Amino acid sequence: MAISNVDLFNAWTRVLTLSRLKSGEVVTILTNADTHPQTLMTATMAAQNFGVKVNRLDLPVLNGEKSLSRDRFAYLGASPLRDNSAAMAALKASDLVLDLMLLLFSPEQQEILSAGTRILLAIEPPEILARLVPNEQDRRDVLAAAAKLERGKELRVTSKAGTDLVCPVGDYSVLKEYGFVDEPGRWDHWPSGFLATWPNEGQVRGVVVLDRGDILLPMKSFVREPVTLRIEKGFLTHIEGGLDADILREYMESFNDPEAYAVSHLGWGLQKRAKWSAQYGVPHRYSDAPLHRGAGWQDGGKSRPCGRVGTSRVMSLTVDPIITSRIVPARRRRTLIRNRNAQWG
Repeated sequence: MAISNVDLFNAWTRVLTLSRLKSGEVVTILTNADTHPQTLMTATMAAQNFGVKVNRLDLPVLNGEKSLSRDRFAYLGASPLRDNSAAMAALKASDLVLDLMLLLFSPEQQEILSAGTRILLAIEPPEILARLVPNEQDRRDVLAAAAKLERGKELRVTSKAGTDLVCPVGDYSVLKEYGFVDEPGRWDHWPSGFLATWPNEGQVRGVVVLDRGDILLPMKSFVREPVTLRIEKGFLTHIEGGLDADILREYMESFNDPEAYAVSHLGWGLQKRAKWSAQYGVPHRYSDAPLHRGAGWQDGGKSRPCGRVGTSRVMSLTVDPIITSRIVPARRRRTLIRNRNAQWG
């Protein structure tokens, strides 16, 4: 349902305060035709209230004709910043970029971050942004969990449905999302409360069973019957099951790219205010369900992390199955996830 401008303005003010925005800084708001007008208006007003210089950079929408869904994550592909030196110069000269467009992990995003610019992604509907305003406790929770993951050498996911996935880790950094950008060169996503890492190249092995109530993104749908995913040497090799498996198989095949079957990041959500049931009834909109009910993973290359995690693989496809598994503390340099709550990609 709709939310008042005052509530969203106040939410932006809290997030910008946590992001250490201060008078005299330069803020650039990155937009396109998909940007929510209320989010843009209240972000602009809140930033101006800090006494900063606010610019808006509006870019054309790309790849819509290639997407199989209205969801922005359904097809990533090339960024409109590619070979756009004027736009890149403006963003790299900014102290803070509010991404209301969706750069995600493009090479251009990494270049902007390397210049010391902070980037905050905020593309969910206004009511979700207002309900999931981050706080310092979110940051503490994510950093504490990330410290355990960084000490581990292997991440294992098991479930009563039959999941048994082994992911050697340590070659790549840990992504820590707590919803605000409080240091130079930091990227984050509001709303958030999530951590993930990328498994060692070519070493993921095992079986993932998506059970009833798990979530498929970008389809934004609950799994209705079990889907079995078999992984060998870091690649998804088989998709087995009924209708949900058929849909997932056709969707991935449509990209006609063997690299799209490589396992990307794996992590889990910690946001207790996010609701699993919020996914229900919103198949073509954004939901906060994965932020809490999440040990999840993603297919799609090392997807688009590119230079950020030290890999050159860049994909247009991203699939995020959200597994309802429970996190078990790391022991003997191993992190075990089982029974309730996980996301892989």
